[in-house]
Amino acid sequence: MPNSPCDRGRDTVCIDTYRVLDSCRDKDCFEDVRVYLTCYGQEIIDRTTAHRTKEAHVLWSYIDIDDVPFNRGFYQLTIRIYIKILCEACLGPGNVRDFDGIAVVEKKVVLFGSEGNVSVFKSEYQNDGFCCSGENCGAVKSNNLPVAVLETVDPIILNSKIVEPDRHCPCCCTIDEVPDRVCSAVSGDLADGRDSNKLLVSLGLFSVVRIERPAQYLISASEYSVPAKECVSPVDDDPCSLFRKMEFPTREFSIPSKLPAFTSMDPDSSKKCGCDKKDV
Repeated sequence: MPNSPCDRGRDTVCIDTYRVLDSCRDKDCFEDVRVYLTCYGQEIIDRTTAHRTKEAHVLWSYIDIDDVPFNRGFYQLTIRIYIKILCEACLGPGNVRDFDGIAVVEKKVVLFGSEGNVSVFKSEYQNDGFCCSGENCGAVKSNNLPVAVLETVDPIILNSKIVEPDRHCPCCCTIDEVPDRVCSAVSGDLADGRDSNKLLVSLGLFSVVRIERPAQYLISASEYSVPAKECVSPVDDDPCSLFRKMEFPTREFSIPSKLPAFTSMDPDSSKKCGCDKKDV
């Protein structure tokens, strides 16, 4: 509607953004990935008889881009993902200990990223500090490579086990290659554990990978309006005042009207009701 109120103040503007040239999604299963444990955790798995892996969280990822030979415009992405693993182990009746470690997985993807004929410079500081020092402070980098983006969720723990020291575990990196920012996320220094028991986990990971390049576009935009809502801050001397203004979460206490679909691996599960005596 050309005469609608939404057209007031509308104009054609030029924006600088990123264009997605290629993307893919993956459902990867990484089997028997070694977990680099802390010194405390390594001591525990050398003594425990029962353990359980509780949680897995993605900490950081490193993406390397290389040209694919004889395929102009295609790039190979080597993606290394660092995952924090939280575990617990039993060292005796009623003696449960929690410990953590780092698992590293790696995957490779080939995507189309087109060709770049210009060098891109950006006036961005390479140092995150306010008062940086060194020859790289305030420096700008130039390249004509595309930008790789990884989107992922925390992995699903499929299995875990403790193996003997002589078990060979294929790893994509050594303990010395784990970045400091990742090591600082665990509760202690990582142990080499070369002659000790090893903790292996199997992880299921969902991810989306895409390649982008800078692009300029003309779009139809309208002027920004100042919001009418005022910012509200909690009262320091009355911490319950903000809580009293919150709506009661009725939906959290109600039973869903439709049950989620249940998929069983047993073809005869639909004929069963409860469990058999042999299942008890």
